[in-house]
Parts: sequence; structure tokens; C-alpha cells
Amino acid sequence: MSEQRRSDFTDLLRERRAELGFSLREMEARSIDPESGAQAKFGWLSKVENGKSVDTPKVELLKALSIGYRLPEDVLKAAAAAQFLGYDPPTDTGVVWSDDLSTRIIVARAEEMSEEDRRQLADIAETFARRRAQREGGTGS
Repeated sequence: MSEQRRSDFTDLLRERRAELGFSLREMEARSIDPESGAQAKFGWLSKVENGKSVDTPKVELLKALSIGYRLPEDVLKAAAAAQFLGYDPPTDTGVVWSDDLSTRIIVARAEEMSEEDRRQLADIAETFARRRAQREGGTGS
């Protein structure tokens, strides 16, 4: 039986670049870590997006990608860990994620928010949960 290859990181970069509407050349120009000078090169980005074999990205490269792709570094690290190291956060009982990246992005961005912003976000989530419960015939507290 052949082992299925993960594509979390590949899919994340490809889909995010499409959302942003940039070419691979533009992503190369945008993806530079100002501290280390590490840059995501066109050839490497192309290989990643096409599912070709590449080395596991180093922290400096993930920082560069975080800047270029406008994604939290932790989201990139999680996707890289899944694809390159076989670590699967959804199976880790200490971590709760959704199938899409929305909860990962929310959690990663929460660190950047003020306490008041986090409270407001929690209130929004509670409002959605109550409305869903009401639509489904529950009481929704």
C-alpha cells in the first residue's frame, strides 16, 4: 500500500496566492524576512505549488512567507509540520481545529488583539452559536 502524501503547505500557499491575486514572481518579491534576509525564491515557490519535492522550509523562510502571503507564521508552521513532518494537528487531542484554516488563523491572530478585541470576537462567536441553535430549533440560551 502506498502512503498518501500530504499537501497542507502546498495547498495553503497555492490557495492564498490565488486569493491575493499575485503571480509567483510577485510573491517572490514580497516574501522576504527583513531580519535574516531570507527570501522565498520563484523556483522553490513553483516547486511547492506544483507538488514537487522541496526541503522542509526553515524558520526564516516561513517568516518571509508570512510577510509575503499575509498569513500568521503559526499557520504556515502548522501546514509545514503536517506536510513535511507528518504532524497532524487535528489528531492532536491538545489542539482543536476546523477542517479549513479559519480557526488556525483566528487563534494565531488573537495574540495580536487587545483583550477588548478578543472579548468582542468571543461575543460574535456566541451570537452566531445562539442564532444557529435558534434556526435548528434549539433554545440557544
